[in-house]
Formats: sequence, structure tokens, C-alpha cells
Amino acid sequence: MATSVIAPRVESLASSGILSIPKEYIRPQEELTSIGDVFEEERKHEGPQVPTIDLKDIDSEDPAVREACREELKKAATQWGVMHLVNHGIPDELTERVKKAGEEFFTLPVEEKEKYANDQGSGKIQGYGSKLANNASGQLEWEDYFFHLVFPEDKRDLSIWPKTPSDYTDATSEYARLLRQLATKILVSLSLGLGLEEGRLETEVGGLEEMLLQMKINYYPKCPQPELALGVEAHTDVSALTFILHNMVPGLQLFYEGKWVTAKCVPNSIIMHIGDTIEILSNGKYKSILHRGLVNKEKVRISWAVFCEPPKEKIILKPLQELVTEEEPALFPPRTFAQHIHHKLFRKDQESKKEENKSVVSMSK
Repeated sequence: MATSVIAPRVESLASSGILSIPKEYIRPQEELTSIGDVFEEERKHEGPQVPTIDLKDIDSEDPAVREACREELKKAATQWGVMHLVNHGIPDELTERVKKAGEEFFTLPVEEKEKYANDQGSGKIQGYGSKLANNASGQLEWEDYFFHLVFPEDKRDLSIWPKTPSDYTDATSEYARLLRQLATKILVSLSLGLGLEEGRLETEVGGLEEMLLQMKINYYPKCPQPELALGVEAHTDVSALTFILHNMVPGLQLFYEGKWVTAKCVPNSIIMHIGDTIEILSNGKYKSILHRGLVNKEKVRISWAVFCEPPKEKIILKPLQELVTEEEPALFPPRTFAQHIHHKLFRKDQESKKEENKSVVSMSK
């Protein structure tokens, strides 16, 4: 395990008593106009709201009842690409254990957490970390995190899992196992919603053997100037599906119909995103929505995101043949998952450079 400090921890900055945030955390001017008070945003009832899907009947023996549930799921995946799942089949007692274990890890002293530090420079991405500036603007996000693979069990590296608290491994392992079963149910529904065989999407993303579940616990400390920072910048998930638990502090925003919509905190729910992988396979029928995370000065926010990812090199991602017609040609070129990630990073880097050049030009005028 690495012991060196890889990057300054946001938690250390936040607890140092600073009244203003370092410039590398301040968002560009064009973003600042859309960052509001997240608690006020969450209280708003007007305008579009992230849909809540009740999965109670997803396996109903009554075909009409089952179909109605699957239709609701399909509608949310088509229109939004994100939803709150309730009655998802994972016991509340287990999700509370997962959250308690993660919270306890993050209450450890920073020096203790550093024993689990990752080293992005050498490719060791699992472990405790903070974002390194990887774009031309050098911007950082107001978060620390813990990242590791949680399923399949034979691919895990338990040596980097936190030893404290003692329940961390048991609770996280059981949660990952049940989440994998939930992912299958969702993929079956989404396949049928496209008029495909029920196992088709699951096979296309690697099946039980190859699809990876990667957990990222995001820790967003209190921020003295939340109107200037983001916990996580606007992005779409590269995954097939992403499942998120949180500690009931609002922060998630979705870019829907040209506006940022703040997700409500729905008790006992799991938030689910459709990722780029499913958007590509469905030829754009299911949406991978742009989203970001706000921070605040009153409460620490923690979220537990599990990304369900296809293997990096083994599968070519492209719109499924049955969904491509003359009227609806393929919207995405064939790429491996690794190539898709590279393409997104390269494009982001190019956009950052363009912005940087623009600002240099405007300053020289």
C-alpha cells in the first residue's frame, strides 16, 4: 500500500479554517452563474423532477403488472436516463451498514487514510485519493474519494480494502452481490424495452464473468465558498449502469431540457444512471444524462457510486444491429470501452485547451 501523500486532501483544506478556497477550485465564470444554494434548489417543487420508479412489481407473476413496471422503467431511461429506485430488493439494514462503514472510514485521521492512498501516476487507481488536475485549466473538484473494485469477487484486491471499520468488507461485499443481481433485473427490463431478447444487454456488457462493479465513495467536505466550487464537474458516466447511495444531503444535479435540476433526497432509494455504454448499445434510445455535484457550507455530503462497466478491451461497443436502420443510422462508431474512455478524455482535453486559448486571446486584446 502506498503511504505518500499524492495530492493535497480537500478534507485537510476544509478543516484548516480557510475562509476562501484556492483558485484551482474556482469554476470558470460561465459555470458560476448556474451554481446556486443546493438546499434552496432541493426545496423547489416547480419544474421537472427526477422520476421515482417502484420496482416492487418488476418480477410480478401477473404479466400485465410486470409489464407496467417495466414500461415505467423504460420511460425513465428514455426520457431522463436517471431515476430514484424504490423497493429495489436490497434491505435497508444492509445499505445503512454500507453507509455507516464508509462514513467511519472517512472519520479516520487523514494520516490513517493515507495508508490506503492510490498512486494515479503509476496506474494504481484503487484506494484513497483526490482528483489530480488532468485538464488544461488545472481545475480541481471539492472532494476526496475511496475507489475499488467490488465484484466479481475473484477479481477483488482485498489488501487495499479498509480494515477499519471491521464491518467494511462484509457489508460492502454483500451489497455488491445483491447490487449485481439488481443490475441483471434492470438489464433484462431494458433489453425487453428495446424489443431484444431479455439476456441481450447483459451479454453485451460482459455478463456475470466480465462485467465489473467499481465502487467510488465520494466525500465532499463542507466548503467555505460553495457558490464557487463543484464537488464533481459536469460529466456523463462511461459505465453501463451506475447505482448511487448517499447520506441524504442533496448535491446531485441533472442537466435536463437545458436547465440544471436538483435531485430530491428520497428515503431508502438508490439513484440509478444509464451510462454511455447502454446509450451506445441502444443507439441513443436510452439516455446517458449530463450531471454534476454541488457542495455546501453546512453539511458533509457522502455518496456511494457503483459503476457497472464492461471489460476494457474484450468487447466492441457499438449500436446493436437490430436497432440500426436506414431511418435510424448508427449514432456511435465502434470502440472498445478503453477507447471510449480515451476518446472522452481527449475531447475534454481539447475543449479545455480551446477555452484556455480563448482566454489568452481575450486577455491580449
